[in-house]
Amino acid sequence: MPQVLGPSDALAFAGRWAAVAELGGGPLPLLVVDLRALDRSFRAADQDAELAARITVSPWVNVAIVDDDLDPIFAPLADAFDVLIGAGTDSDAAFDTDDVEGTLRELATAVEASPMASVALVRLLRTSHALPVEQALHAESLTYAVLQTNDVFRAWLADRPEPKPAVPGERAVATEVVGSTLRITLQRPDRRNALNIAMRDQLTEALEWLDLDGSLDGAVITGAGSNFSAGGDLDEFGSTPSPAVGHRVRMLRSLPALMHRVAGRTRVHVHGSCVGAGIELPAFSHSVIAHPDATFRLPEIGFGLVPGAGGTVSITRRCGRHRAAWLALTGRRIDAEHALRWGIVDRIDG
Repeated sequence: MPQVLGPSDALAFAGRWAAVAELGGGPLPLLVVDLRALDRSFRAADQDAELAARITVSPWVNVAIVDDDLDPIFAPLADAFDVLIGAGTDSDAAFDTDDVEGTLRELATAVEASPMASVALVRLLRTSHALPVEQALHAESLTYAVLQTNDVFRAWLADRPEPKPAVPGERAVATEVVGSTLRITLQRPDRRNALNIAMRDQLTEALEWLDLDGSLDGAVITGAGSNFSAGGDLDEFGSTPSPAVGHRVRMLRSLPALMHRVAGRTRVHVHGSCVGAGIELPAFSHSVIAHPDATFRLPEIGFGLVPGAGGTVSITRRCGRHRAAWLALTGRRIDAEHALRWGIVDRIDG
């Protein structure tokens, strides 16, 4: 259980920049501040603005505990935190729970297991949530590339079994025009529609067709088999010649940017497991329709990475920075009802 500080103690702590070294050398890079029962006297010398300014540039994960009684005058302070935990509240800004201690332990465990990726994620979100989509995707890709050199990712990669060889000429995406609608189907059901290079390139070609063909009204994207997509194909993780080359490829032919460009003309139907890219890419679409059995998860922090298929951009713009951070940090699976409540999907049908 991480230590929980009051606002005044947190301000003193954040003001001691030597604490940065302390955090990097041992204690968890996680600051938890209890904002419940925060009195207006904390504004006497603009302490709230000072605390907000300091934690916004801090090299650790900032978590605030809030409740429905938080004075609206402290909304800018609460917003400066990376994750908001609502203590049994109905606050739109918080992850609501009746088990604050359990939630804090869950966060602490995740951050301790992958500290560099956790801090990189929240620092990325602090900036990218306000950037234009193309710039935000560039920032995500750079962060993802840098993290491929960290020890957690290298250890995860070393423990992976020998990858299965690619299938030459694999048709990973099927396309069909019905009337004026382009139907796109992910068709690697034996691999839970994991996104490999072949699927990425073929999906890009299909969406470029939609983008350039004015005779098409739009596209419907579905997945064959029992799952929409298990995310990036783990057999291809770390397979690019270098992180720099991977970043260049993502920028030259960005599938997330293309999904964003055609968002108003696409509808995505998701079902079963939607992991990583399996929800990061659909979230760009104007309309995401979930089957009741759909579940959603962002597992990348556990690999030592951040979401790399546009999720720090698409998910954040659907459910907000604080919730996106919680989803990515914990890697927790949520169901369709939860996703609908947070705006990650637009409708449940089926």
